[in-house]
Amino acid sequence: MDFRSDNIATVAPAVIEAITRANHGTAGSYGGDEISLRLDEKFTRLFGKSVRVFPVASGSVANALALSVMTPSYGVIYAHQGAHVNNEECGAPEFFAGGARLVGLEGEHGKIVPKTLEAALMLSGKGFVHCAQPAALSLTQSTEWGTVYTPAEVAALSESARKGGLAVHMDGARFANAVASLGCAPADITWRAGVDALSFGGTKNGALAVEAIVLFRTELAEDLAFKHKRAGQLMSKMRFFAAQLDSLITDDLWLQLARRANQLARRLSEGLAAFPGASLAAPTEANEVFVTLPRVVIDGLKAAGALFYGWPEPWADSPTIRLVTRHDMADAEVDGFLRLAEKLSRR
Repeated sequence: MDFRSDNIATVAPAVIEAITRANHGTAGSYGGDEISLRLDEKFTRLFGKSVRVFPVASGSVANALALSVMTPSYGVIYAHQGAHVNNEECGAPEFFAGGARLVGLEGEHGKIVPKTLEAALMLSGKGFVHCAQPAALSLTQSTEWGTVYTPAEVAALSESARKGGLAVHMDGARFANAVASLGCAPADITWRAGVDALSFGGTKNGALAVEAIVLFRTELAEDLAFKHKRAGQLMSKMRFFAAQLDSLITDDLWLQLARRANQLARRLSEGLAAFPGASLAAPTEANEVFVTLPRVVIDGLKAAGALFYGWPEPWADSPTIRLVTRHDMADAEVDGFLRLAEKLSRR
């Protein structure tokens, strides 16, 4: 019963097969192979708009590089105060942007609302030489609390951002889970809603190790190409990274895997919400469940070998726990956890 993260998951068999197929003969290096060269076309079809795609090795570098082409060294990047870019990327966005500043915004269940962004922009000192200048908004989809921005919510935030002169980035480490949850087209919560660049997640959703920077404003690619290389992300054997992305978006595998994880999360959430003393700390809209439980239940689950984290920090002392489901999770893990939690909650 391991609910620590979707980072712990195995690689989807189809992705392994794609890497194996790519592992024959010679191929052009540094993105000159056939698989890498067709990524732009395949992602263009996926999003219904001409895009440029840059494979990278991690979500942190995807976010940092994408934001770096939107933000000058004297710029400000706005994000939710609990966002990954703000708390868990060791200052990478600031580093790659040459010293830009991150400003965290409040918002219930991991989501920013337009009035909060607009209030921050009113106090930003825009145009005043003594102040760092507003440059970008980064939205996490799905959020750190497992909630999902609707197309209308993304569009409203993008509109506020545009009025303030901001570019819009989306951290989509769990983008697949959001699209699967909403049942919308990928375009509906990205470029159609005003997003300029997306960090398209793969590693949490069946890949071995790959993410993609997807640029909807393709003119940003000229700058990003050099930063991509300078950051060590122009892999010499790029075909093995491209093969993972290619396999994920072929026949909607990325959505199939995300739907599986989401379904398990809903089942887990519904089961836990029915127990005495339990309450959901956030709506379950993707593949993360946040639930507040009596201490005796949490301690009993841990003693029985269940793995999970408290939320937020300090993890060990929090009465709210985070449970993350994944594409390769067995039904028995969810069922066993629910049986044990029910038994403990009735003591």
